[in-house]
Amino acid sequence: MFFTYLRRELRRRRKAALVVASGLALGIALVIIVSSVSSGMSKAQDKVLESLYGLGTDMTVTKAAAAPGSGGDERPRFEFDAKDDEDETQSTDRVMVQGFQTLAATTVDKVGKQDGVADAVGGLSLTVMKVDGQFRRGEFKQDQSSGQGGQGGPGGGQGGGNGQPQGRVEGGGASFDVNSFTVYGTDVTQQGLGPLTSSKITKGRTFKATETDAKVAVVDSAYAKEKELAVGKTVTISGTKYSIVGVSTADSGDAAANVYIPLKQAQTVADSKDKVTTVYVQASDSQAIDTVKAAIQENISGTTVTTSADLADTVSGSLSTASDLASSVGKWLSIAVLVAAFLVAGLLTSSAVSRRVREFGTLKALGWKSGRVTRQVVGEALVNGLMGGVLGIAVGLAGAYIVTAVSPTLTAQLGSTGGGRGGMGGPMGGGGPGRQTASKTLDIALTAPVSLTTILVAVGLAVAGGLIAGAFGGWRASRLRPADALRRVA
Repeated sequence: MFFTYLRRELRRRRKAALVVASGLALGIALVIIVSSVSSGMSKAQDKVLESLYGLGTDMTVTKAAAAPGSGGDERPRFEFDAKDDEDETQSTDRVMVQGFQTLAATTVDKVGKQDGVADAVGGLSLTVMKVDGQFRRGEFKQDQSSGQGGQGGPGGGQGGGNGQPQGRVEGGGASFDVNSFTVYGTDVTQQGLGPLTSSKITKGRTFKATETDAKVAVVDSAYAKEKELAVGKTVTISGTKYSIVGVSTADSGDAAANVYIPLKQAQTVADSKDKVTTVYVQASDSQAIDTVKAAIQENISGTTVTTSADLADTVSGSLSTASDLASSVGKWLSIAVLVAAFLVAGLLTSSAVSRRVREFGTLKALGWKSGRVTRQVVGEALVNGLMGGVLGIAVGLAGAYIVTAVSPTLTAQLGSTGGGRGGMGGPMGGGGPGRQTASKTLDIALTAPVSLTTILVAVGLAVAGGLIAGAFGGWRASRLRPADALRRVA
């Protein structure tokens, strides 16, 4: 009887049911779209941070910035020997630690022993500047006009009274090329942390755990293409040749370094034995990152701890702007539309009950109790809510699919955290020469993934909308009396 009457009434009031369902669908669809876009923003931001931190890294530890004027700055010096053969090429390398500040390798063990730290690994970030070219001697050109009548002077010399020939040097000079690239020394025994984990090996292989001091290298695909490098070839760092065993491609499109070599080899070429620039840390509990950060700063002096949240605060550009809009304006707008839809559904249901006074009054006169009438109204409203939920989910999924299909490109600019050299703790994080105030710019394609949680929330909203509308109508229906029906009939 309940379902028969419910089906008949919904069919008889199709237009009213469609209006209520459409209102709820609009609010639910907006919630789905905003939630999916916000999720896409979060993934895009994580992609930017992974290019610096690496997968699974929650924070980095670097040496605290030196006070202004306290030294620590080093300018690259290049020295060339004098050579008789002017056609011979002069070449020299300078390997510099990015940021010129290092930590003792024992710091890695100290960090790993802190409460809440699941794993810690050290890395050494280097910049290699290579200068090569040639010096050219100038040619002495005698001044012919001064050389002709200059013979009467003392000593019978030409050109002038001091006995020296008069002329000028023409030509000569120097032509040198400057090439710089970044090198990251990675702990091959612990490859689960660090910037290399945000890249995929597309050719060859990665390091073996036994290659702790081997002369092997993995190069970034973009750098390999630029310098025509490939697996099996060699790359030279400060006179040492490293065999290329693999080519990696960064997930974000921007690698943390051009060349990766074992940590011990990086320490050797940089003359930084038992030194690291960065300690990459993974917390045992993602909810305790702030606690772990505080513990490291308190127990290990002279260090700066940077979390991914700290780094996220430096992200600017269209990604940051769109993220702010999605998280603030978008969410508030979806909430406002959803509340409005609930109210409209409730008012329309209540209004429909008012127009059915004679019907419900007659049913009560025939023996229906108030509870049964109320359940009938709530049942109709709940069906309307579920219809709105289905329609809203369909529209929301379509909207999210359109956003993903279009994939608008957002720009993310990652600037300095203000912590000075090495303040952001990564190879590309402002620790090296020329990177102190420069920002890193990435182009990220926006997607709008819809999670199962979002769908369940939409279903919950649909049910809630139906119950709220039913509560309005049920309250109104419960107040009706059989006498009202008789009055309407008269």
